[in-house]
Amino acid sequence: MSAVAEHERRNEVGQSEAEIREELAACYRIFDMLGWTELIFNHITAKVPGPEEHFLINPYGLMYSEVTASNLVKIDLDGNVIGNSDWPVNQAGYIIHSAVHRAREDAHCIMHTHTTSGLAVACLEEGLTQTNFYSAFLHDKIAYHDFEGVTTRDDECPRLVASLADKNLMILRSHGLLSCGTSIPDAFQRLWTLQRACDVQVAAASAAAATGGKVLPVPEAAARYSSDAREDESNHSVQVRDVIFAALRRRLDAKDQSYKD
Repeated sequence: MSAVAEHERRNEVGQSEAEIREELAACYRIFDMLGWTELIFNHITAKVPGPEEHFLINPYGLMYSEVTASNLVKIDLDGNVIGNSDWPVNQAGYIIHSAVHRAREDAHCIMHTHTTSGLAVACLEEGLTQTNFYSAFLHDKIAYHDFEGVTTRDDECPRLVASLADKNLMILRSHGLLSCGTSIPDAFQRLWTLQRACDVQVAAASAAAATGGKVLPVPEAAARYSSDAREDESNHSVQVRDVIFAALRRRLDAKDQSYKD
């Protein structure tokens, strides 16, 4: 960790750059552990302390299982690498993440995935349906952005940001899922809930097709109550997301702690 030990300034949630690097590297390994990977593609980014608006992103070419605290690449909002790195940055990842980091001061962490069920739901005209326990938590909390092709053009950034607006979850149509959070555990908990909602929706649709049954919708009042209750819990019990992430880190640490390098 000698390459990052000098960065001792604190960010808004009280972490140094060294601590953010280790937590973000752990998050990449947790994604790998959960099967939320897409070879060397997709990204999780996190802001680092200071007024420069720098953030960390995975080295383009490494699998998530190879990401470590020291090989994460620090870039600015224009995509310039800050410091030294042996690895480039994926242009598509830079476009999406820099656009949101630039527009949303509260988005300290941004996650983007191409999981099978997440992408399947993104391909559905109706998107995420109000049909299960997890989707009820997300009632009126999902933004949508229309597919414009591979995200490598700067001119898409304003439209992507406008689609997200003030929401913290977005389904990129025909593309995948996106989550924002005030911290890495915050963004993770949001994405986990959306991912579970997609998993259950796809499984329920499959069960309905196999049995000739119908998927039962969640009543509007029940969905609204569930969503409000989850939001109230998040506002008054933010430690829950940290406890969840800490538990996953313990599971990861029991198998492999090389992400700390």
